[in-house]
Amino acid sequence: MDRPIGMFDSGFGGLTVARALIDLLPNEDIVYIGDTGRYPYGSRPQSEVRDFARQLAWSLVKDYDAKAIIVACNTAAAAGLGDLAAELPVPVISVIEPGARALVAATRSGRVGVIGTVGTVVSGAYDRAVAATRVPVVLTTAACPGFVEFVERGQTSGDEIAILADRLLAPLKAASVDTLLLGCTHYPYLARVIGQAMGPSVTLVSSADETAFAARDQLAALDLLRLVAASPAEHQFLSSGDIAWFAELGRRLFGPELDQAEAWMPPPAEAG
Repeated sequence: MDRPIGMFDSGFGGLTVARALIDLLPNEDIVYIGDTGRYPYGSRPQSEVRDFARQLAWSLVKDYDAKAIIVACNTAAAAGLGDLAAELPVPVISVIEPGARALVAATRSGRVGVIGTVGTVVSGAYDRAVAATRVPVVLTTAACPGFVEFVERGQTSGDEIAILADRLLAPLKAASVDTLLLGCTHYPYLARVIGQAMGPSVTLVSSADETAFAARDQLAALDLLRLVAASPAEHQFLSSGDIAWFAELGRRLFGPELDQAEAWMPPPAEAG
């Protein structure tokens, strides 16, 4: 199956999922859209985020012939992935459920935490996903407004972000969690700062690898994997915002593949 896997995020965070997917499935073509022209999603109304997700997903299917969609954005997945999955003609894979499963598998004490954008936390998506695992854990969630903006400015260390992390993560420390899920794909870029704020006894879990495993398993079950490549896999990166900035910051966060980033324009809202 030579069609590409489509992925989207509000910006750069989903590149952590893209890297995991490329490492796990090196034969697969990838098309990634970073909606940097409209980021951040975290504080937007869920209805607006759903509209954005629908535009991005349908563009990947119609314009790039994607055989599957990975919603590499926790906020978009939390805003109503069920409706999107129901209307698209291809499989839709979320970062939320794989992350929740990894979280409950990693805990030692049963006290776990999730951090995310305001939109993700308020949606209760992780509360439902963790409950669905039926593992008896005590879950504490906390919104971390500002983290995405730091990452997308390329500022992933320093006193300013460290002070913010100490303040935002205080409820997780007070709850004595031993395992913390980074419930936003931008947050792995802040793993050192978050780890220092939480302390060495807390295990940090990123959903990127688990999402890649889930994608592999689902595509294999549907006989959609590209097991043998007649030519090297192609990885296409697009942005709805400033291409030069997307390429420059993307190179630092992901690698030289972002040098060839292209522009993506939102289609009409009624597309699809």
